[in-house]
Amino acid sequence: MAPLKLEVFEANVGASPANTTAVDAAEIEEQRLEAFESGYKAGWDDAVAARSDAEAEQRNEVARALQALSFTFHDARAHVLHALSPLMAEVAARLLPVIAHAALPHLVVEALGPYAEVASEAPVLILLNPEARHRVETLIGTQSGLPVRFQETADLTPGQVNLRLGETETRVDLDAALATIRAALEDFFDLAAKENRHG
Repeated sequence: MAPLKLEVFEANVGASPANTTAVDAAEIEEQRLEAFESGYKAGWDDAVAARSDAEAEQRNEVARALQALSFTFHDARAHVLHALSPLMAEVAARLLPVIAHAALPHLVVEALGPYAEVASEAPVLILLNPEARHRVETLIGTQSGLPVRFQETADLTPGQVNLRLGETETRVDLDAALATIRAALEDFFDLAAKENRHG
């Protein structure tokens, strides 16, 4: 019987098996290094891209948080100002006049200071509303060295006093000062409300 002959599938049939093994091992090592470098580069690129994406997401989160905080601050400010508006109006309407009328005699005495330097025998004429006379007269009575004369007039409000010496006249007008303060408060709260509506 004839021996069985099998077909050989190797590329170099005539080459020695040791040589084939060495070439194959070197080729395999080269392919392995190329695959490692390719994988390392792909991994590095993925890490850089992931870090860049994470940083962009963090920046976006910070921007969203700041925007929300800004809206929250403006809303809180608007609510506080809205709540304070009636209180400040009440203070301007009730408390400021009381403080102003209590300060009126002191302001008159302060306004009399320049007259004391020029007044000789002629008294300083103090024109005032009958309601304010007692308060002003009581305080000025404690001041010495300046001749004064009082004249009541209904033309002035309790918050107004005129001082005259010859041609010189000075007006102490707390009503005008209070009106200016009230207008400033109203303007402030109106402006705050407009800013809140228009962002």
